[in-house]
Amino acid sequence: MNPASFPDFLEHQGGPGIPPFLSGLARIELSQYKAAPAEIFPLAINSLRINPSLHAIPVAWLNLAPLFLRAKKRDLSKVVPGNEIILTWRLPEKGTVVTRAAEPGDLLAIKLVAEDIDPLDAASEAGVPVGVIDAVMREAVWKGLLLSPPSMLCREQEIAASSPSEDFIKAEVFSLQWHLTQECDLHCRHCYDRSNRQAFPFERALNLLDELRAFCLGRFIRGQVSLTGGNPLLYPQFMELYRAAAERDFMIAILGNATDRATIEQLVAIRMPVYYQVSLEGLEEHNDEIRGVGNYRRTVDFLRTLTEMGVPNMVMLTLTRRNMGQVIPLAEELEGITGGLTFNRLALFGEGAALELPTPVEYREFLEAYAAALDSHPVLTLKDSLLNTLFERDNSGLFGGCAGYGCGAAFNFVSILSDGEVHACRKFPSPIGNILSNSLEDVYTSVTASRYRAGSSACAGCSLNAVCRGCPAVTASLGLDPFTDKDPYCFRR
Repeated sequence: MNPASFPDFLEHQGGPGIPPFLSGLARIELSQYKAAPAEIFPLAINSLRINPSLHAIPVAWLNLAPLFLRAKKRDLSKVVPGNEIILTWRLPEKGTVVTRAAEPGDLLAIKLVAEDIDPLDAASEAGVPVGVIDAVMREAVWKGLLLSPPSMLCREQEIAASSPSEDFIKAEVFSLQWHLTQECDLHCRHCYDRSNRQAFPFERALNLLDELRAFCLGRFIRGQVSLTGGNPLLYPQFMELYRAAAERDFMIAILGNATDRATIEQLVAIRMPVYYQVSLEGLEEHNDEIRGVGNYRRTVDFLRTLTEMGVPNMVMLTLTRRNMGQVIPLAEELEGITGGLTFNRLALFGEGAALELPTPVEYREFLEAYAAALDSHPVLTLKDSLLNTLFERDNSGLFGGCAGYGCGAAFNFVSILSDGEVHACRKFPSPIGNILSNSLEDVYTSVTASRYRAGSSACAGCSLNAVCRGCPAVTASLGLDPFTDKDPYCFRR
């Protein structure tokens, strides 16, 4: 018989031993057969597309799909009359065929693409935030029901050509490190900016969130807002802004100070942050000398609260010559209390210029000790890109460096100050525009931003370029040119 006509044939058969739902199973099996060929996928696409292997099969029975996974007697007993749509499709990368009952979100995503409906219009008609629709579309891409073009947030061609892996040249997430206010309840001795800047205007903040959404959708990536300050929780409209970011389906991180449990409960009720980052500068005596008396105990207690509540959290340390020897002991104290401890080298700007960096020789010895402690201290995490020079030497595998793609300045993140100034990196003066007078798109695509993305010409051609390029903030703070000079702490020949 012609396979296409076999389900209809079964529809009209009956008798002992022939289940009435057998024709439904045959229709599903036929759709699986049609979804299997590898050549049905296009080589390249430039917009969201419905998976061409996708088939939707209306059936008059519920719970047929599980029979293609196991078909135990108890599964047969769950097959009952009822209308259901079964989807079958082939996963482009794995090549496996998936069979499952359609969920409302699956059908909505398919409909929006098939009928070219703007998610904003769909959200307006449904009376929900647009982030709800964006999340449905993202889930459909993750499942493979929809095909998405690859990320268009890609390193420059010359960097991509020397990259050790494609994983390090295309970013999947773009972040705004957003300094909402200069107000802070601390006065740390290494603070790089205590200037008097106005708080970010709230109405512009809402517009900027919409710009970020368009920026990310146009590049087929996700957006993240990392709210910081000063202390971002002192921003007058912090909760309103946090909610607005959640309503647009952004990932949200907080880089701030310890707060009370009730505030965290408010945040979690809106959306769980991807992480809450606090700072410690070493063991208790040294930390409190830098950040204020009582800060260490207060911060550690806060970390315990976050961990108890299931809120992802981490600790950032600003590395100086004085606290370098305290990093591993601090890791031992924080084990089981926080999800991660990492460090940034001090950039000698602002009040931090009065502190001291280690010598390059001392720093290399520190990195060797840090790398050796990774296995025995699980709380230690990777950030400083120069660690890749050790991993390359030891052939132990590279990691993404400071921002996941080496130095991510003006590539997969930008820093926005409370008065609207946009910098490639907050750790040093690196202005690329002002978001109060320019759009995010214009700032990002500016010639100045492109120069910071390209990094130092001294690193051109280095095989670690995409995962390293040192730290331009440290380079600049030592009086060198971040566009032409190499990080003076680089020890790779």
